[in-house]
Amino acid sequence: MRILDEDRAVLDHVAARAERIVGRAVDWANLNSGSRNRGGLEAVLNALEAEARRVLPEAALARIATTPSVVVGDDAVAREEAYVDALSVSIRPQAPIQVVLTGHYDTVFPIDSAFQTVGLRADGALNGPGIADMKGGISVILAALEAFETHSAKGGVGWTVLLSPDEEIGSPGSAPLLAELGARGHLGLTYEPALADGSMAGARKGSGNFHLIVRGRSAHAGRAFHEGANAVAGAAAVAVALHDLNGKHEGVTVNVAKISGGTALNVVADHAVVRFNVRVPDAEAADWIVTQIDAIAARPPFEGLSLELHGGFTRPPKPMDAAQTALFEAVRQAGELLGQSIRWAPSGGVCEGNNLHAAGLPNIDTLGVRGGDIHSDQEFAWPDSFVERAQLSALILCKVASGEIDAPGLKALLLESR
Repeated sequence: MRILDEDRAVLDHVAARAERIVGRAVDWANLNSGSRNRGGLEAVLNALEAEARRVLPEAALARIATTPSVVVGDDAVAREEAYVDALSVSIRPQAPIQVVLTGHYDTVFPIDSAFQTVGLRADGALNGPGIADMKGGISVILAALEAFETHSAKGGVGWTVLLSPDEEIGSPGSAPLLAELGARGHLGLTYEPALADGSMAGARKGSGNFHLIVRGRSAHAGRAFHEGANAVAGAAAVAVALHDLNGKHEGVTVNVAKISGGTALNVVADHAVVRFNVRVPDAEAADWIVTQIDAIAARPPFEGLSLELHGGFTRPPKPMDAAQTALFEAVRQAGELLGQSIRWAPSGGVCEGNNLHAAGLPNIDTLGVRGGDIHSDQEFAWPDSFVERAQLSALILCKVASGEIDAPGLKALLLESR
């Protein structure tokens, strides 16, 4: 693998737009788009659509409806929740090779967060909500594709970008869209931030989010205590049982994140909700933990209580299989041509790459900007990494077009292993 003159022109195209690539990400990050801030999400969606239309005028753009899901409130009532549209940007859907590029425009910072704008640290890093995770990554996608569209071999490669509004809450609304894209694509590129040194995530654990409703019987805590059945006490017992699953199966963790419920101090609580997350290394471990959870949910801890389980796995495990190993090697070689030393390591974190792999799509899911401290008010990104990472993606696309990265072969390798 080597950089050809035409590849070099694509890389130069990216470099010439450095200021714009960084600046638009800053503008987007200055718009709050917490996962449940509909107004903010729609404002960012409008901005992304306008910019995609400007830099990729030949592409087809569409807003795609996401799928509503059931959420459990702290009042123990299950309700249907709808999500903002996803944005699809695509070109050449009939080309023999199809590349899927995904990202998300929601952040973990709610509308009332104190962390709202991007600033510049003394060391030159950008500090702001979503600048790394992953509005910077979205800017990288657009820059790479705009440059690739100048390449003469582009005709053999079609691509689809999906930008979703709900990744930070597990992709409940966009999961079906990811599954459909993963099934028909040959190669996936996802733009979660890389680590500050450029390292990428390799194998990823799977993740499930669960909500266990505990229903009891209300009573006056003084006059009729024994006529009640305390749902909060039951929730505490369930939480202990769930926590005790830790250490029982290699690689499996159970995090009891929140217990809510009850009313006044002199009222026996008639409802509570236990919320917990599980992480698993593989499908066998996922089956094991689901069996354990179902057993706990089938046995109320004491008389007068009932349990109702909601939720499940939103991100299947993503192992470092033969296809992933081969893809990482190809990306490492592309990075080496650019003077970028690329390493990877297993991660307990999850992202859309888990969903794409489960659908049969080999993918690299940390192609975004270099940064760190995500999900905190210290989140940062290095400005020079915007061009660096856009050039890496652009070169990957060039090498897919030339056949030096065999996208159909990688897809076949993944499917053969199942």
